[in-house]
Amino acid sequence: MSRPLHISGKKNTDPKKTLLGHFVRTGDITIPELSKEANISVPKVTVLVNELIRDGLIRDYGKIESSGGRRPNLYGAVPDSAFFIGVDVKQNHINLGLSDLRQKLVTVSEKVPYMLENTPESLQALCKQIITFINGLSVPRERILGVGINLSGRINYATGHSYSYFHFDERPLSSIVEAEVGIPVYLENDSRAMAFGEFSMGVVENEKDVLFLNLDYGIAVGILMNGQLYYGKSGYAGEFGHMPIFNNELICRCGKKGCLETRASGWALTRMFREKLREGSSSALSSRIVNPDEVEMEDIIQAALADDVLAIELIAEIGENLGRGIAALINVFNPELVVFGGSLMATGEYIWLPIKTSVNKYSLSLVNNDTQLKISKLGEHAGILGACLLVRNRVLGL
Repeated sequence: MSRPLHISGKKNTDPKKTLLGHFVRTGDITIPELSKEANISVPKVTVLVNELIRDGLIRDYGKIESSGGRRPNLYGAVPDSAFFIGVDVKQNHINLGLSDLRQKLVTVSEKVPYMLENTPESLQALCKQIITFINGLSVPRERILGVGINLSGRINYATGHSYSYFHFDERPLSSIVEAEVGIPVYLENDSRAMAFGEFSMGVVENEKDVLFLNLDYGIAVGILMNGQLYYGKSGYAGEFGHMPIFNNELICRCGKKGCLETRASGWALTRMFREKLREGSSSALSSRIVNPDEVEMEDIIQAALADDVLAIELIAEIGENLGRGIAALINVFNPELVVFGGSLMATGEYIWLPIKTSVNKYSLSLVNNDTQLKISKLGEHAGILGACLLVRNRVLGL
């Protein structure tokens, strides 16, 4: 029976974890290659690899072909020796997933009903959903080494504090949830986790400077600089939606006026659509939802996909406004690639074409010419995978 790794939030100094990290990162490898890559002597690597084999974390896959001399053995991580859970919290649902040591999603539970509110009841409901997911898994509980939870807003991943949701207790939110679920918990900003998932397993190939736009009820950006996630001094980098772009009197959810989110987000789309219905505009939704205040972003997205004219017009306006903000990011960061994900991208060309037109209109041509624009490949799985991979990296010290 395999023994679970000891988990620590500190920088990894365990040579066994170091080697396991190399196996996870590079795949199957020989002992001489591993010795060179990890800068550890061959005898020491041999001893550590044998210990990892006894722990059930590494397997000897046999000898490989060699151009001459003695054929070396190939070693690799055992996929089902360790697992990681990703919990991607949205405004009105949760996506949960379990990945193995080789970053394959083994189990996924999508769009589990849930309402995100800054209340003890909402936090308790979140813990209950995580526990239900864990109890439904077929893998041994001791092999689950960590749970990653993605939340919107300001997250300090290093301390485990959330300052936008569930901040009514002085203890780190990660500690509170960990006490409930019984497995180490790590917090991350949802857009940054989605970005990391896309950087690791999505449309990003060899690009080192990438922006990931999470377009949902709120909007934010995950930043990859020189191949590394960028957090900023306090871990709050990426609050794209709160750039003060507009000269309006609309109060943003952050309490300020003129933020990009007031006219270029799911919240803005929902507000604008409701206002139009109250003013007498017609929509296919009117026959199904009598009270305009009950219309949600998901309803508008589905209406647009069913060719509802009002929904399409307002989504185009949102896209044009988003393009202005994205152009500012391109002018500042000069990225190789900008990836677009989040719920609003489900509207396809209805938002994609206005965004691209606006980006071309407002960004500097010399900068824009060097930047590719792509749509997320992972979709709803981006946040789950990002959470799993970030937990894996923190547990293994990668």
